[in-house]
Amino acid sequence: MQDNGTEVTAAGIARLAGVGRAAVSNWRRRHADFPRPVGGTETSPSFALADIEAWLRAQGKLAEVPPRERLWQQLAGHPEGPVTALTHAGCVLLLVHERPNLWLDASAGSDERLAAMLPAALDQVLDARFGPGPERTVATPIGPRLLPSAPLLRGAAELAAGPGARKAYEFLLGRHLDANPRQYTLTPEPLAELMAELAGPARTVLDPACGTGTLLRAATATATRPGQELYGQDSDPALAALTALRLALSTDATVRIAAGDSLRADARTALRADAALCHPPFNERNWGHDELAYDARWEYGFPARTESELAWVQHALARVRDGGTVVVLMPPAAASRRSGRRVRADLLRRGALRAVIALPVGAAPPYNIPLHLWVLRRPERAPAQPEVLLADAGQFAGEGRSGPDWRSVRDAVLDAWGTYDRTGRLDDRPGLARCLPVIELLDDDVDLAPARHLPPPTATGGTGRLTDVRERLDETLRLTAELTPAAPGTGRAAPRRPLTTVGELARAGALTLRTGTNGGHARVPVLTDQDVLTGTGPSGTLPESDEEPVLTEPGDVVVPVLGGGTVARVIDDATAGAALGRGLVLLRPDPAALDPWFLAGFLRGTANHRQASSYASTATRLDVRRLQLPRLPLDAQRGYGDRFRALDEFERALRLAGRLGEQLVRGMYDGLTDGTVDPGR
Repeated sequence: MQDNGTEVTAAGIARLAGVGRAAVSNWRRRHADFPRPVGGTETSPSFALADIEAWLRAQGKLAEVPPRERLWQQLAGHPEGPVTALTHAGCVLLLVHERPNLWLDASAGSDERLAAMLPAALDQVLDARFGPGPERTVATPIGPRLLPSAPLLRGAAELAAGPGARKAYEFLLGRHLDANPRQYTLTPEPLAELMAELAGPARTVLDPACGTGTLLRAATATATRPGQELYGQDSDPALAALTALRLALSTDATVRIAAGDSLRADARTALRADAALCHPPFNERNWGHDELAYDARWEYGFPARTESELAWVQHALARVRDGGTVVVLMPPAAASRRSGRRVRADLLRRGALRAVIALPVGAAPPYNIPLHLWVLRRPERAPAQPEVLLADAGQFAGEGRSGPDWRSVRDAVLDAWGTYDRTGRLDDRPGLARCLPVIELLDDDVDLAPARHLPPPTATGGTGRLTDVRERLDETLRLTAELTPAAPGTGRAAPRRPLTTVGELARAGALTLRTGTNGGHARVPVLTDQDVLTGTGPSGTLPESDEEPVLTEPGDVVVPVLGGGTVARVIDDATAGAALGRGLVLLRPDPAALDPWFLAGFLRGTANHRQASSYASTATRLDVRRLQLPRLPLDAQRGYGDRFRALDEFERALRLAGRLGEQLVRGMYDGLTDGTVDPGR
């Protein structure tokens, strides 16, 4: 069946053929019969998918393409763009999910018949899930627009026959979001779950800046309630439609998503929800300051032009019932900017602001600053002695790009909030949380930054911890000295050995080559490229999709493909079972043919990496198949493997010593400056 104009980029061709993009560039230069571009730009051309598949098949280069990968290529190259294609696919998947018999009837026969019958069938299911036509964010596609999508729609229905319509849509939406990272601001799922748990069980939930619907979906996962209603609004009409379809496929709740700017054109003026969750856009100057000066929502003071986040806070408070809870993700500056102090003061005085929680660096974009969560409750009556909870989870930050230790963040934050919310008080938890009377914060600055008000860790705990770090450092330094390799001796030049490549070994069956996935259906720890580079444990998460995650096994060798570093890691029992993250290639050697430490050691050679790397404008990419190693019998491999294993153990000891040294130095600085360490000792 023809793809009706579906186009594919060089990156898509590379995925179809199972090669790198450099290979596609070589084919274009070397083969005069390579298909000509039909669209795109001079630097990023696109090609007709049908022509490319025919050429690859004729050349014997067409890899076995999974159905979901082919479906993604059809969606990404759709003549009307991927957003339109994703909307059409989502509508059909909802039809398959809700009214499978209607789909079977409409899809029987030609594409022309399908396009003619689908609108009436879609009207039924869309009206049932989103309300009557005029109220719907998801418009019913008309017949002529559906005809180019026919192969895509049939493919989406076929994909749903396996994992289900919900997972099929999550896969397609996830790939679209990954392909356009700068177009959307995403809320990480662990953060969304934490925000939903802070809000508590709610029958009606609002997100006035809903984006991809992650917060609303978390509200249903945290506390499913009969008759639950989800209300959302987003300024991007296309994204609002995609989000409505996502929520309708993932929950049985009533879904009402509107398009438009919630501050300027609020679609929910009469709503009084049980809870509101919000990840608003930060630092917007053009949020409606001039035209909204006398809006009734500003109960706690008119926000300054530079305080768009305080406008979102008050908007959310205005749309919940008395006693309803609001949880908003905020930039840290909103807690201390002088321009917002009057609004902050009134939120405190009237008992609306219940908690300010500082998150670790890396919790959400922008990842380089520690964002805050504000927990608010619409006052039912003025509190006699209002107090506020201040908490700081910054100590649970992860290393590098690995993200926070979400389990520790969740446990610490929910324990402190739960105690405070039940009893109205909380004993001081040094360095973590305290409950403060509002009167202590109502000064000229009304500074709510938690770190400025929390008691430091107790002296006993601080010095005891430093003593433990010092003892571990001494032990590690002794181990490092024992593991230091002997000085290499001088001798004759090594004889030239016959070489092979990873690609040749894979073709011969001596090893299996796998790449990391974009998602998975199992919630398991994920080994990221940063974990491999820093030698730390699995720290990542995968978005939910129908992809089967690649799980590591002892003896696997994992190699990062970006960044140009000479790193290869052998999986041990402690790391086995983790899912392979993006940007990683896994090599699983046949133990009867290859020693894993021999393989990893030779892959780390600097010259080896240099000859197997290609260069873009800002990054280096490694073609793992081109990495070389000598052809040696297994006994000789094991001799090398023992030396490489010893070097790895030495390297890990050095890394641990470095981390412990940094902890000791920082702890000593902190102890000397806060008085918990005696300078005379």
